[in-house]
Amino acid sequence: MARHQPPPDVVRYATDLARRIESHNRAYYVDDDPEVSDAEFDRLFRELEALESEYPALKSPDSPTQRVGAPPSTAFASLAHGEPMLSLSNCFDDDELARFDQSLRSELNVEKLTYNAEPKFDGSALNLRYVGGVLQSAATRGDGMVGEQITPNARTIRNLPLRLEGAFGEESVLEVRGEVVMPRSRFERLNARLIDAGSKPFANPRNAAAGSLRQLDSSVTAKRPLMFYAYGIGEHGGRGTEIGVDARLSVQLNWLASLGFSVSSLVEVVYGLAGCIDYYQRIAERRAELDTEIDGCVFKLDDAEQRREVGFVARAPRWAIAHKFPAEEVVTILNDVDFQVGRTGAVTPVAKLAPVSVGGVVVSSASLHNADEIARKNVRIGDRVIVRRAGDVIPEIVGRASGQRPTDARTIVMPKFCPECGSAVEHIGNDAVARCTGGLVCPAQLRESLKHFASKPAMAIDGLGERQIVAFIADGLLKSPVDIYRLHEHRSEIVARPGYGDRSVNNLLASIEASKRTTLARFLYALGIREVGEVTARALADHYKSLVAVRQAAQTYPEQLEAVSAVAKTSADFERQISKAGLRSLPDIGPRVAQCIADFFAEPRNQRVIDELLEVGITWPESDQATRLAALSGTTFVITGQCPSMTRDELKARIEAAGGRVTGNLSKKTDYLVVGSQPGSKRAKADRLGVTELNEADVLALIDGAEAASSD
Repeated sequence: MARHQPPPDVVRYATDLARRIESHNRAYYVDDDPEVSDAEFDRLFRELEALESEYPALKSPDSPTQRVGAPPSTAFASLAHGEPMLSLSNCFDDDELARFDQSLRSELNVEKLTYNAEPKFDGSALNLRYVGGVLQSAATRGDGMVGEQITPNARTIRNLPLRLEGAFGEESVLEVRGEVVMPRSRFERLNARLIDAGSKPFANPRNAAAGSLRQLDSSVTAKRPLMFYAYGIGEHGGRGTEIGVDARLSVQLNWLASLGFSVSSLVEVVYGLAGCIDYYQRIAERRAELDTEIDGCVFKLDDAEQRREVGFVARAPRWAIAHKFPAEEVVTILNDVDFQVGRTGAVTPVAKLAPVSVGGVVVSSASLHNADEIARKNVRIGDRVIVRRAGDVIPEIVGRASGQRPTDARTIVMPKFCPECGSAVEHIGNDAVARCTGGLVCPAQLRESLKHFASKPAMAIDGLGERQIVAFIADGLLKSPVDIYRLHEHRSEIVARPGYGDRSVNNLLASIEASKRTTLARFLYALGIREVGEVTARALADHYKSLVAVRQAAQTYPEQLEAVSAVAKTSADFERQISKAGLRSLPDIGPRVAQCIADFFAEPRNQRVIDELLEVGITWPESDQATRLAALSGTTFVITGQCPSMTRDELKARIEAAGGRVTGNLSKKTDYLVVGSQPGSKRAKADRLGVTELNEADVLALIDGAEAASSD
């Protein structure tokens, strides 16, 4: 029978026992130098389990017994990172690396730079958040801003410290970033066990690591031989975290190792481009003998001041680059070619290959891109072709393998008519890509356009995925994005479909209605303008502030081209002048992107769709609409915990649509902290800073009140 409070001598003994177990854990998993036998370790572990069973008050979140897993979860909640987890820019040869180094040296005005060099682990990125030196939460990278909360699974990783070694203040916050991997030797043993049990083995260690980390039942993760290697710091503050991001990266990593984290023994400080190239070559030579899979090397400026000066681009630090290893290449047969039609009408030839394993992944198809690429690579149906996974990820055909070509090899001929709708396929201008001219008449373009429109970064319509879109198109319910907002007129037809019910249809229609309140950036991205991604859509929205201004800029762009062409004396003079005019004045928009924007808004059908979308009630705060909610303009929100009736992304969209701003960093400048269930440490910080706390209902009432005030 469990007792309530343990006696002081039992507390002291259990604390010492837990400390000894963690010390043995570190010696075995981190230092690879076990101090006791497996039997002795198991005896100590069972003794601690028995004490915690007798005295539940002894069971703390950082107890070694918490590494065995928790009850199964039904889903992963979203969890915002304190600071964004950015991606890395890639390079694939020494010339690209040299250009990276030259660019930094020119900007910093130095002759030689010092880099922190490290292997690029081929695993799954993880963000760990420690409060008071104790692991509070763990999340996957996700979209870089918000990941999946997988704390119970992270606790099971044996070399991941649950409590940091050091003096940390109670409210100190430290985010540690790193990679979860599965060593090759342990991966092979795991696959052997899976095969013996009649289960499907993993394709490679990376898939095994990612799959193990995302198990809904963390007791399954606990049985997987995962390792965590730290490589950086995110949000930090409070006593014990003073080293932070102001230190050299090499010092940071040494500090993380002193806290109990595993840091790769291959990390080095190197000097200049020559030092980077030498490191890359040495690591490449050792790649095959390493027990952990790596797919390249990462070079980061070591100096903190230089990193601050260089800064970031949209999704990556400018002071770091990943030099990827050459992809593995294999030979297989090109059996046939299919032609797929994308959202913008691009007709892409896709090679159907005899299945072959490339880098541990079975590949049976690969893009051939366009007719020019087919001619350049000189491949035909029936050829033996060389296949590789570019960047160890995307399969591509390099070219025809050496040897005699089969006598029955067939030339690949691009279709003159769309395989989906029969419309003409044409090359427009100098574009190498052939495109179907059917527009939204083409079912493939319509399907992909609607998928894009409803996607999370665009209008974020939950419950409207590919399966529903295909079915609604077949029923004649969807012929353009506008029809999404008319689905409520067909509610009885939808409910009668197999697999649908009142609840699912109500949820879908509610999500469609909620999506009407969006932001200009999301709306522009949802329109599917060629070459306009999320970053460019945001740049357009931030610069022009209103849809009217964006339309005007697009419509006047051809006139600006003509005007500048008439007065420019040289091509350089033309580029200098046009870069200051209209669309081209934005840093993210070059000639190709500007022309795509101009072409999109010049098309009458696109203009009609936009007007109809506005007519059905899609709104956002902008200077030329009565929907602007000035009461929330300039107001900053931070969200923590899980909302009761919507996702955090949905609440964020509602706030932004009302003119507010949502960030991940809490400070004195934050106006409101929105608190849901299971809030993080931001709640205590908000109390200290005097930030007003709201719940979901409070926020929605605030938005409704602002809307009512604006309509008076």
